Amino acid sequence: MEIIKLEELEGKKNKRGVVAKAVLKNDNAQVMNLILSPGDLVPPHQVPVDVFFYIVDGKGTLSIGDDSAVVEAGTVITCPPNTKMKLEADRGEKFEVLKVKTPSL
Repeated sequence: MEIIKLEELEGKKNKRGVVAKAVLKNDNAQVMNLILSPGDLVPPHQVPVDVFFYIVDGKGTLSIGDDSAVVEAGTVITCPPNTKMKLEADRGEKFEVLKVKTPSL
């Protein structure tokens, strides 16, 4: 059994300018812990696999395709392959998200 504690993982700014922690990566899934500070934005982009987001802490705006919603801790949001997605820490607080890609890229 492997136990992973998010608070113990090292985070680095990714190419989109937000702190990202690699949680897990294998052939079946990739899990990233994204930590957006107030005002941070992950611009619209898409990937060719299924994605789901689990909101760990705070609240922010998540856009999937043409839909946008303010989401908060404890929420799961799905995104089909090849669909634009965007994250915004636009509520004046930290916005922490687990982004899960299946299968892994």
